[in-house]
Amino acid sequence: MANPAPAYPYETRLNILYQPMQLIDEKALSDACVYKWFNQTLCKINDSVVRLGVIEGHYHWHKHDNDDEFFYVVEGKLFIDFEGHSVELAPRQGFVVPRGTIHRTRAPQRTVILMVENAGIIPTGN
Repeated sequence: MANPAPAYPYETRLNILYQPMQLIDEKALSDACVYKWFNQTLCKINDSVVRLGVIEGHYHWHKHDNDDEFFYVVEGKLFIDFEGHSVELAPRQGFVVPRGTIHRTRAPQRTVILMVENAGIIPTGN
């Protein structure tokens, strides 16, 4: 019998919330968020998606074998940990994690981020 997929304490919504030509109000969405770790797909652009993250705490270690990820901090502070070092992002700073790179994200306080990634990415890693 195969092991079941691990359960993660994250609220992850992969549905596309906005279609082209619709206004996206990130602040209203993030202000209304009640979760400690929330991920909502906002829109699709060609073969990529833009996702809103409202996070506090840390994500598990993982990697994406075939996909790069872009993180952009709107408010708060985001750390991206790698084996042996970390990158700290302040508001209005972004960073690309290359495919195949083992990493985890963490935020010491409530942090709002935008992510751009392949629409087919598995957020929890592979």
